[in-house]
Amino acid sequence: MSRVVHTGDTHIGYRQYHSPVRRQDYLDAFRQVVEDAVASDVDAVVHAGDLFDDRRPDLPDLLETIAILRDLDGADIPFLAIVGNHEDARQGQWLDLFETMDLAIHLDDEGTVVGDTTFYGLDYVPQSRRDSLRYDFAPSESDHAALVGHGLFSPFPHGDWDLEEVLESATVDFDAVLLGDDHTPETKRIGDTWATYCGSTERTSASERDPRGYNLVEFDDDVTITRRGLDTREFVFLDISLAASEGAPLVRERIREADVEDAVVVVTIEGEGEEITPAEIEQFGQERGALVTRVNDRREFDEDADVEVSFADPDEAVRERVREMGLSDAGRTIDEIVRETDVADANVRERVQSRVESLLDEPAKFDTTATTDTAADVDAGAGDEPRDGDEPRDGDEPRDGDHHETTMEDFL
Repeated sequence: MSRVVHTGDTHIGYRQYHSPVRRQDYLDAFRQVVEDAVASDVDAVVHAGDLFDDRRPDLPDLLETIAILRDLDGADIPFLAIVGNHEDARQGQWLDLFETMDLAIHLDDEGTVVGDTTFYGLDYVPQSRRDSLRYDFAPSESDHAALVGHGLFSPFPHGDWDLEEVLESATVDFDAVLLGDDHTPETKRIGDTWATYCGSTERTSASERDPRGYNLVEFDDDVTITRRGLDTREFVFLDISLAASEGAPLVRERIREADVEDAVVVVTIEGEGEEITPAEIEQFGQERGALVTRVNDRREFDEDADVEVSFADPDEAVRERVREMGLSDAGRTIDEIVRETDVADANVRERVQSRVESLLDEPAKFDTTATTDTAADVDAGAGDEPRDGDEPRDGDEPRDGDHHETTMEDFL
């Protein structure tokens, strides 16, 4: 029998809402997983990718992660892991460095035996390179075999990587597939194989309302998957529908009624009520003791109303300059990908190539004389798409490892 902790998407180093406290929360959640693993005396901790939020984590995050892994090593519990899309780098992985320090094992197609189970690894692979993959794994002599993978797999929601095809093509019959990338925990049976996402250990988006946690997986006569929760930062979700005569006073009242001390407060507003100023509500939340308050106003107001645009906003200034340049639809799309998308150079090029190929059958998209330079056109560009394998996240800021010097002219 083998018992392992299945975790992933710890995103250490993510400074959500620009808050250093939230950054520490991600480390604390990972530490809690390791402490639970030691207390439960499991046979291994299996991490399904995105240990770090960035391919170039800051030194304090690295040092604290090493300290946590040393605690695990001190308990003689191996740390088996793969590389996710957030930490994937072209010139070596932090996981490989940890392996040279005897603090981790980078799972691969050769397999690593723990108890009576062999664990194999499938690092994140961009969609454009998956057609060339061959799922050839070394034979297993263990009673059980498990594949650890990172990506959005079908038949799970939002899947773009066919897990059934992977299982049919694989040279090993897997009892279980332990997955990372989707932050929502879910388990499915695919033929004779259990497939499960462990979910993230901290919320990276207000859409992640369920409690955070990880999986305890036991390989015996069958595979048993048990969900375990984590004690993470409290999120208070206030969904408010404003009637025609209601506005900011009601929103403030709902915040007063809630226990928001040290919590992340997410206010979502719908209905026909008065227009509110999000910054004023967010300031009120801080005054009530919230760590962070964010307002999502889903209502649409009269677009014909006079709007004053301040070019103190650099993003709006750039958009205005782009409109003046008279670029084609394709050119503006590429500009949005390059300027707005928070990904590394390699992924930017891949996104641009994919977008341009999709436009080749529409020659008018490349005609600069056919464009209509409106703010709506510019703001509807492909730069609003999340990184491959990611759900949209709240409070994102540019991350150190994701900056790129590429300009639009490189692709035109």
